[in-house]
Amino acid sequence: MSSYLIIDNEGDSIKIIEEIINDFHDFYCLGVTNDRDESMNIILKESPDIVFINIDNSFKNPFQFISKLYQYAESIPKFVAISKTKDKAYNAIKNNFFDYLLTPLKEVDLRIAIKKFQKNHPPTNKKTICLKSYKDYHYLDTDEILYLEADNNTTDFHMQDGNTINAFKTLKTFEELLPDNFSRIHKSYIVNSNYVMRINYGKRICIIKSCNCIIPFTKTYINSIELMNNLLSQSTSF
Repeated sequence: MSSYLIIDNEGDSIKIIEEIINDFHDFYCLGVTNDRDESMNIILKESPDIVFINIDNSFKNPFQFISKLYQYAESIPKFVAISKTKDKAYNAIKNNFFDYLLTPLKEVDLRIAIKKFQKNHPPTNKKTICLKSYKDYHYLDTDEILYLEADNNTTDFHMQDGNTINAFKTLKTFEELLPDNFSRIHKSYIVNSNYVMRINYGKRICIIKSCNCIIPFTKTYINSIELMNNLLSQSTSF
């Protein structure tokens, strides 16, 4: 997942950024501020991937702030300038800004900026997934996830240590975020193929290591089962 920070004090701009980015499930917000010290602290501590900064009214000398950041930060985020005019575009270019958006913000311009970021920073099979609820962020090691189970509009993560962790998003959301070793085999289940110890086509079930859990699969997802079976068979010696 990718993280972002908003440095702004304009309520309308903040609202539209949050609303549009919520449509992109692989982003999570590290905070909203217009304080210089707090902004510096969040960037140095959390290393956001992208920062939306209002260069008109967030705080004085935003370009000097970014120049100072280059002296201390190990990882520099992609900065997106927000301004009511194009007057500062040259300074933004000189300071390696990723994009420049004019207020009032247009939904299409913001979506293009996010899509451009995604294209230049394609997702990788990360070992960590972030479950967010309001300002609570829970990070899971995907290697420790046995399977996911849908529970109405929420999702239960069943972990190797026996714990079950609840997330307030649908199974479909996580299907798009998880690494390739996770397979959707049922409308209510996604399994980590690394923990599948048996596939029984007659009973249409998978058995999961560690917990000996029996997970059903359906004809709808038979292609996923076949692919998983082929991959597991190739890595097995007879």
